[in-house]
Amino acid sequence: MSLLQSILMGILQGLTEFLPVSSSGHLALFKNIFNINTETGLLFDTMLHLGTLVAVCIVYWKDVKNLFTAAFQLLFDIIYNFRTWIGSRKNGGQVKYRRLINSAYKKFVVLILITTIPTGIMGVAFSSLIEKASQTLLVPGIFLVITAILLLISDTRPSGHKKVKKTTYGNAVAIGVAQGFATFPGLSRSGTTITACLMLGFDRAYAVKYSFLASLPAIVGANILELRHFDASTLANAHLAYYFIGMIIAGVVGYICIKLMIRIVRSNKFQYFAYYCAAVGIIAIIAYFVKG
Repeated sequence: MSLLQSILMGILQGLTEFLPVSSSGHLALFKNIFNINTETGLLFDTMLHLGTLVAVCIVYWKDVKNLFTAAFQLLFDIIYNFRTWIGSRKNGGQVKYRRLINSAYKKFVVLILITTIPTGIMGVAFSSLIEKASQTLLVPGIFLVITAILLLISDTRPSGHKKVKKTTYGNAVAIGVAQGFATFPGLSRSGTTITACLMLGFDRAYAVKYSFLASLPAIVGANILELRHFDASTLANAHLAYYFIGMIIAGVVGYICIKLMIRIVRSNKFQYFAYYCAAVGIIAIIAYFVKG
């Protein structure tokens, strides 16, 4: 892989991870069209995702910090209640347990965890299909057209009023299922989850925040699973400096795109991305049949 290819793929990852146009679909098309072999493909893809993951943490730093704090508090409360229950079994008598969900951020932690469960199950169950789908132009093309339809639907939805307090655990499961389907190349994760959030009556700004924060454990989990198949012996032939450059570029471009997405969702202008996805999807489908 050349330096230019690393830079281009970093830009592509940063642009498409957060804009509703499917990063996996574009990377699959890019590799298919230009016959790119990154040698340690899993490692490079993981590093690109790491760059965009850091971008989310920077934009939503306050929320990420508070979520981590709430997660540890929740864990300590669970341990305390368990120890209290054990003590009550030995000593008898009435005991007082700590209330687990006593803040908005603790509930947000639980909601994200619940969202991650169906996403993880579907990601593992569909892993072989996803890998095969990435090796052709047809499947990403079809899913890009579906993404276009979802984006047009999302633009018709008015901003709801749901935020953390009114979000149900059933809502979290539904968003997790939507995110699970978005593991297929061509189906935009952000576009799919934000559309699902809006369909469930979420406030538009909250829908963007929920979509991006819910992506953190999904991205980390997916990359850990993929790296199980990583062969360390291939590192000797890898252009690690190029990989790091691609990762940094993906992070910088991703940061800019997150800020842009917040404005786009508030202004109901998904239709432009819908037209783009439809055009790219149709071209990919035509290219698949032309190439035979």
